[in-house]
Amino acid sequence: MSKCQGCGSVLQNENPNLDGFTKKIDNVLCERCFRIKNYNDYKKVIKTNNDFMPIIDNISKTDDLVVLVVDLFSIPASLNTIVDNLNNDILLVLTKRDIIPLSVYDERLIEYFDNLSNRIVDTVICSAKKNFHLDELMNKIFQYKKTNNVYVVGYTNAGKSTLINKILYNYTKMEPMITTSLLPSTTIDAITIKISDDLTLIDTPGLLEDGNILDYVDVNVLNRIVPKKEIKAITYQLKDKQCISVDNILLIENEDVNNITLFFSNSLNIERSFKNKDKSNLVLHRVEVKEREDIVISGLGFIKVMKHGIFNIYVLPGVLVYTRKSFI
Repeated sequence: MSKCQGCGSVLQNENPNLDGFTKKIDNVLCERCFRIKNYNDYKKVIKTNNDFMPIIDNISKTDDLVVLVVDLFSIPASLNTIVDNLNNDILLVLTKRDIIPLSVYDERLIEYFDNLSNRIVDTVICSAKKNFHLDELMNKIFQYKKTNNVYVVGYTNAGKSTLINKILYNYTKMEPMITTSLLPSTTIDAITIKISDDLTLIDTPGLLEDGNILDYVDVNVLNRIVPKKEIKAITYQLKDKQCISVDNILLIENEDVNNITLFFSNSLNIERSFKNKDKSNLVLHRVEVKEREDIVISGLGFIKVMKHGIFNIYVLPGVLVYTRKSFI
């Protein structure tokens, strides 16, 4: 039984509508991965966490080290879904450091996760794109692993597969092999990669976060939502008759004067105007925010609020909106 080297699905040549389809059974990639890698032709796969949680359950029965990859820009509200279901030692890896403004100290980012779990043995901040702290990451993997197997887990789009591909490029003679894309559920099943005689990394499918905006937009919008470089935060003094619009997917209104800072992709169109924008395709979330809290729009970004206030957040139907203690 051969698996696709790109997504981990079992290769088959019988049904093009099922995972792992390839016209030639001796191919190393399924047709979906081949088209993503060669033509940027994305095809969504419909999965749920019911498909992926058994993998987490099986990991928890081992003594293997778990590398938990968290996207610093898009921290899942349900991160405890993973850590609470693991009995393993966890090395927390905070990725995409190149996206968060460099003016923010690394210590501040690490401190934010201090109380996440007592299973966390250490924390590394890194950027696969910039080769930032990858040597430190590898050293800590070897320091904390108890067996040769190390599982890489996290939510979709956290950067697990990109990180493993960079490790392959930097520390082995193998070519990067795992399929990466902006779409959820690119990795379908566990992929085992032998890095050396002493280390085997096992890439796992990303868990899905309910309410992530990436599930509700087309590929063109998705490409602009996901940041490609350091975010340039924008600060506004928002008055009661004004609103902030982000493309046609988000509208921010408040009922009093307040200072807010927006952390969104630089590719999105952000403008301040009067409260006469069309909201017909958006759903209202009325949000009360305490001093120095963030309003998070899952998968899109977050809004840092300086003082107590009540905001009307209009966003696409199904997208999760919530508050958290200020991240930055």
